[in-house]
Amino acid sequence: MEQFLDHLSAERDRSTNTVRAYSVDLASLRLHLTEAGVASWSDLTLNDLRSWLAAQSEAGNSRSTLARRVSTVKTFCRWARRRGVIATDPSVRLSAPRRMTSLPEVLRVDQAAAILDAADEAAAAAVPAARGCGETAADAGSATRQSVEAAVDVDSEAGEAGAAPTETVSPHQSAPTPAAGPEERAVRARDAAVLELLYASGMRVGELASLDVSALDEANQLVRVMGKGRKERMVPYGLPAREALERWLRCRGALAADGERALFVGVRGRRIDQRIVRELVNRATASVDGAPTLSPHALRHSAATHLVEGGADLRTVQEYLGHASLATTQIYTHVSAERLRAGFEQAHPRA
Repeated sequence: MEQFLDHLSAERDRSTNTVRAYSVDLASLRLHLTEAGVASWSDLTLNDLRSWLAAQSEAGNSRSTLARRVSTVKTFCRWARRRGVIATDPSVRLSAPRRMTSLPEVLRVDQAAAILDAADEAAAAAVPAARGCGETAADAGSATRQSVEAAVDVDSEAGEAGAAPTETVSPHQSAPTPAAGPEERAVRARDAAVLELLYASGMRVGELASLDVSALDEANQLVRVMGKGRKERMVPYGLPAREALERWLRCRGALAADGERALFVGVRGRRIDQRIVRELVNRATASVDGAPTLSPHALRHSAATHLVEGGADLRTVQEYLGHASLATTQIYTHVSAERLRAGFEQAHPRA
């Protein structure tokens, strides 16, 4: 199994997250085979694979998870057959369950605007135009850092260890007092920039967290995104996102450690953790009346849906989102149709 994972990483250039997902899936299969008394991969049969999938289904795994695990097994078995690890490929006749096409929950355009405007107003109050966040983290001294980390506990040691942070600073709280330090002001600027860029670009949370400063083409308002399968795409962003990014970049030095290349960083100065972005989006969407509490991926769904509703063709949206297949993008036509019907039934006198 380790040789297969090395093959994915070194020869097929799969991302760390993809290799980790394959590892988890195969470890689950290996445990099931051990419990069933199957000692070697060479003894693997189609019935063993079906038994494993049935156990996974009974454990409550979704159809999409089961489909992914079937794909993992098929890829592994093809590799093992070529390498002579197994004599025949038992996965050839293994069928994946059909994925249920559920419509994602999305924001209305006015809800998205309210969330982003609130974040921008809080950041603008903390960091006036053409000004930075004042002193750097080094100048602030350890006392300032400790006080900020107590108040802005988005990257606390407890959080990194998996415990819930004791307190977080929402981008929608009132403007900081004059005594607020440069790090707290930088966090507000960062949070607004994260929200604006997520919505403007429709990128995945992992793609955003992996961005380096060099990924920004500020002159052309483009960001270079490394997507799934290490496929690179250039995605445009608009004026609100540009202004939020410019404000954040003026403040970034108050948080970023020396030599750190990441575009977005946490209060400890290193690349921001995806969990922090999820918490930020969750708080931001929950703070607007009537808006559903959403994840970063739902913000991506919202951006794509608003593009389709605004008249963008599916090929453009496919490129924008970095989908390998147009079929994946077509869900947004269904979302828009559902919203159109809901509006018709609510408002039309003869609905």
